[in-house]
Amino acid sequence: MSLKMKCLQLVKTGEILKEDNLLELREVEVPEIEENEILIKIKASGICHTELDEIEGRLKPPKLPIILGHQISGIAYKIGNNVKNIKEGDRCAVGWIGSACGECDFCKRGLENLCKNFQSTGKEINGGYAEFIKINSQFAHRFENGFEDRFVAPLLCAGAVGYRSLKLASIKDGENLGFVGFGASAHIVLKLAKKIYPQSKIFVFARGEGERQFAKELGADFAYPIEGEPQEKIKAIIDTTPVWKPILCALTHLEPSGRIVINAIRKEDFDKNELLNLDYAEHLWLEKEVKSVANVTRKDIREFLELAFKFDIKPEVETFSLEETTRALKEIKEKKIRGAKVITFEN
Repeated sequence: MSLKMKCLQLVKTGEILKEDNLLELREVEVPEIEENEILIKIKASGICHTELDEIEGRLKPPKLPIILGHQISGIAYKIGNNVKNIKEGDRCAVGWIGSACGECDFCKRGLENLCKNFQSTGKEINGGYAEFIKINSQFAHRFENGFEDRFVAPLLCAGAVGYRSLKLASIKDGENLGFVGFGASAHIVLKLAKKIYPQSKIFVFARGEGERQFAKELGADFAYPIEGEPQEKIKAIIDTTPVWKPILCALTHLEPSGRIVINAIRKEDFDKNELLNLDYAEHLWLEKEVKSVANVTRKDIREFLELAFKFDIKPEVETFSLEETTRALKEIKEKKIRGAKVITFEN
């Protein structure tokens, strides 16, 4: 008799605040694993803005239906015959990187996030909005730590991709660091930045007063509205917003040779007039840089998990049942965010 599991599948794309039944709760067969794969019983799965990009069609999965979710923490439930790095009962995590070829020039240089055969968990590969997931064991991360699964899950994307953004910011201790937007990723990375750059001042630009107050509670030195004017220039700013206008604002705050790192896979549709307002002298002159973040590597996840455990960097979380996931996604769309939103399972 085959084992069944509950899952939430994306069955069609559309605007989440206007259309119903984009996601359907279903019971399906637990996937059969191959010799290099493991089956993980999911304990917690983070909810990410990238899922909104998928649901609303900005980041299209290759086929529907698909199980979304790419911030997964659980227990190894079944092990393929050729798996050597994980054993049954181990705690395991899975992030956005679900597969890469391992043979191309990018993979050999440690840039598997740029591999043309990169496959994303919850996009090309069924993800974490379910009770079980199967994954190649080389793309699962075994860990031993006392963090509860609900705290581990957001570390796997909001944390790991944020950590990659911080590395790409390339600042030194004592140089000013900024964040534009203050949701799941920024609040985790701010905690890390306070540990590894203790002499740096941290500037946060966020739309809501609640977000700005939250940033101050976590140690930000200054918190401004998106269009606020800081008294000092900033060496690097990490943008975590889904829209375009904040980038233009942030560019004016950079010091000469400063850098903006855009931590987003997709941006929402923009007002074309905003791009027409890009002024070379005001926004880009003096060797300012704009750099995007593309996906995440396994090394990013491993390194960030080690740092998070070392420095006790636990995200602020709100928990939801699988049945409540659509409500959580609507809250993200409506900017009702404090920390990270996480699906938890009672299995």
